[in-house]
Amino acid sequence: MTDTKPDDLHLGSFSNDPPWSVASNDLVWLPQVYSLRSKQARSIVGLTQAPRLPPLRRAATVVRVLGSAVGGWALKERGSARSRSGISRRLRLAAERLGPTYIKLAQIISAGEGVFPAELVEECRKCRDQVPAVPYSTIVRILEEELNEPLHRVFRSIDPTPLAAASIAQVHRAVLVSGEKVAVKVQRPDIGELVRRDLRVLAWLAPLLVGRIPVSALTNPPALVDLFAETIIEELDFRIEAANMMDVGRVFAELDQRGFVVPRPHPTLVTERVLVMEYMGGYNFDDVTGMKEAGLDTHAVIKTGMLGFLEGAFLHGIFHGDLHGGNLFVQPDGRLALVDFGITGRLSDGERMAFLRMMMSATTNNVTGQVEALRDLGALPADTNIAAVVNELGIDKGPVDPMKMEPDAMVAEIQRLIKALLAYGAHLPKPLMLYIKNLIFIDGAIATLAPELDLFEVVTEIATHFATNHGAAITSQLGMSPQDWKLDLDGVKAGFGVDPNEIDRLTYAELQERRATIRKRLSKRHVE
Repeated sequence: MTDTKPDDLHLGSFSNDPPWSVASNDLVWLPQVYSLRSKQARSIVGLTQAPRLPPLRRAATVVRVLGSAVGGWALKERGSARSRSGISRRLRLAAERLGPTYIKLAQIISAGEGVFPAELVEECRKCRDQVPAVPYSTIVRILEEELNEPLHRVFRSIDPTPLAAASIAQVHRAVLVSGEKVAVKVQRPDIGELVRRDLRVLAWLAPLLVGRIPVSALTNPPALVDLFAETIIEELDFRIEAANMMDVGRVFAELDQRGFVVPRPHPTLVTERVLVMEYMGGYNFDDVTGMKEAGLDTHAVIKTGMLGFLEGAFLHGIFHGDLHGGNLFVQPDGRLALVDFGITGRLSDGERMAFLRMMMSATTNNVTGQVEALRDLGALPADTNIAAVVNELGIDKGPVDPMKMEPDAMVAEIQRLIKALLAYGAHLPKPLMLYIKNLIFIDGAIATLAPELDLFEVVTEIATHFATNHGAAITSQLGMSPQDWKLDLDGVKAGFGVDPNEIDRLTYAELQERRATIRKRLSKRHVE
């Protein structure tokens, strides 16, 4: 442990025991990042436009594998009670056969509970850990090509067995020749070309799938391809990921949110396909027993995670875009070590203001303001008649407790809402998708780390934190008076689908029981 305070903590929420400083060293890869981001954005447009002809050999493979999956479903399960589970299982198996790009697509879907069909989400979760590692000899070759040095001149040692092997890259523990412990992220060979080829195939295929398989209506195939392209292309250049690490770390520092710690990228050992960074470890995010035995407050861990994510999104428009258990470690001092910045949410000023309005409207029970915010985020067309949406969806009326609804009525209401949203041109833009994915992860983390937490109390604490620490700035940006921001807890309760006159406290465990009951009742019905 160093005796002096690191000289780069003003630049980011980094560890207090630095292997190097990002303040005293030139980050040689950083000046290229702006032009790299612009180049990527331009490439996405061409990749997601349906081509007249796709890459023929790859297209033939994809059509054969997906066709077999859909054909098997149509013959054996379509129209039956197993229709959704059947097509979901077959699509997941097809993704595994088609390789890394499609496994990555499945992994993105697996984090979309509430966005994609539950059956599809559950199947795609099985893809998380099923990517075989690249042989170590190939990893050595890529490292020497990218770093332009023999391996022994850069690393004193490197563990041949990866810490993690994912669809885009894998990570190895290593020690630099100068003695620093590092994590080395290495891109899979030829993954960039494979992803781009697959995206051209998907862009050609997606319009042909519309209406032919029961995927979520709000994430129809062409829209899903657009969203996927925006997400995966960002991961193909590790210089951009390193810059994302710096930006997210800076946001935490500016917020004085030191409950998070971000690894320092190496000043020189970062290329398109290799990222050397400070090694971060700790308790796995689901290791409740280990954390409690170490005396860590799991409630505090949850609240730190929620505040850090929300403040970054609402106040700075930058947030980690792919929270999951493999990307978070709880350190012995209770800080959250955040890794894997390949997907990072970046909001324009207009989008950030829309997120602020969405938060403000949600806490004050302003349903019209919430729909307006969704429109401004791109979830609805710019010319949408907000009053008509509010009226047709009936969201200005009192809460309806789904526990008190008959299954037939519940199914009819779901179908009505989906049909109405489609009629208004609703879809899921990338910033909102990443935001929802992270909320879903936090939702699951509460279930694991703090199931007895009172959700109404947590919402009140977060709203109070924002009002106390950022209220003047937020209301000024929104053109409001600070006195106009008053938490409407009854509206919050309505958002959880409970009657505010009947329920004063709702733990996460109780919410889970409600959800399980609703799912059980719905399982008796088939919702297309």
